Amino acid sequence: MNLANIARRHYTQGRTPIEHLPHLTKHLGGPQIYIKRDDLLGLTSGGNKTRKLEFLMADALAKGADTIITTGAVQSNHCRLTLSAAVREGLNCKLLLEERVEGSYSPDGSGNNLLFRLLGVDSIEVVPGGTDLPARMEQMADDVRATGGTPYIVPGGGSNALGALGYVSCAEEILAQTFESSLPIDHVVCPSGSGGTHAGLLAGLHGNQSGIPLTGVSVRAEKAPQEAKLLKLANETLALAGGRADIPARSMQVVDDYVGPGYSLPTDEMTAAIQTFARLEGILLDPVYTGKTAAGLIGMVREGRFAADDNVLFVHTGGSPALYAYPDAVLADVGV
Repeated sequence: MNLANIARRHYTQGRTPIEHLPHLTKHLGGPQIYIKRDDLLGLTSGGNKTRKLEFLMADALAKGADTIITTGAVQSNHCRLTLSAAVREGLNCKLLLEERVEGSYSPDGSGNNLLFRLLGVDSIEVVPGGTDLPARMEQMADDVRATGGTPYIVPGGGSNALGALGYVSCAEEILAQTFESSLPIDHVVCPSGSGGTHAGLLAGLHGNQSGIPLTGVSVRAEKAPQEAKLLKLANETLALAGGRADIPARSMQVVDDYVGPGYSLPTDEMTAAIQTFARLEGILLDPVYTGKTAAGLIGMVREGRFAADDNVLFVHTGGSPALYAYPDAVLADVGV
C-alpha cells in the first residue's frame, strides 16, 4: 500500500501519542491498557474525523468546491470537525442534523451545537430521525448549484472508502510507533459507529499483515448488519489503498452489548467508564462514542476476553465537547 499517491491535507503536526494507563490497568487487574490519543488530533477540539477529512477535503479542493455539505446527529463530532476543516480551507459549510432522539435538538444547546454557531456555520437544517439523508444532501447541493456555487458532499461520519484511508494511515502510524518503542500489541479496541474508523483500521492492520485482532464496540447498530456493512467498506478501503488480498469475514468483529437503549442514550456502564477514565487517568471521554466503547473495553476485560499479560490498545476517537450537553448523565452517581 502507498497512501502517498493519494491527495491529502494535513491538519495535525506529527503523530498522536500512545500512552500507558497504569491506574486503569491496576484498577482492572490487567491486561496492560494503552491508549491511542486521537482526541489530540488537529482542528477544533480534535477527534477521529480529522484523519478522514484530510483525504476528503483534499478531494473537495481538487474538484473546485466552495461549499461543503455534511450530516450527523444533533451533537455530531463529525459535523464540528467538518465545519472546522471548511473554515480552515476558506469554504462555506452547510449542516444537515438528524434528530435521532425526538426532541433532542435545541438551537441554544451546548456542546458541539454551541461550537457550530461559534465556528460560523453557513446554515443548519434539522430533520427527523429516519430521514433519507443522502437524498436531502443532494437537494441541498442542487440549491448551491442553482446559486452558482460548487458543492461537495461529505458522507455522514466521513465514512466512505476515501475517508477511511485516514484510519489506514492511523494503523500504519500505530505499527510504526509500537515497533519503535518495542511494544507488542495483542488487541486493538475502537468505536464502531458510521464505520470509517473501524473499517480503516482493519484495512490497515490487515494490509500490513500485522496479525493484530481488532474489536469494534458498536454505539448504534446490531452486530450482524454492522459486521457485514463494515467488511464491505474495509475491503473497498483496502483496494483504494492499493492492497490486494480480501479481508476474511472472521477479522471483522463487532460487540453490540453496550449500545443500551439506543444511539446517544446514556447507560450506567457508559457513565461509569467516563468517570473511571477521568478520575484515574485524567482523560475525558464522550457520552456517545468513546464512553460506550470504554464501557465495552472494561466489560471485555472483566469477562476474561484478554489474558492478564496482554497489551490492549484503546483508540480514543475524541468527542469531549459533547460532555457539556450531557451533564446530568456524566455526573450521575453510579458507584464509581
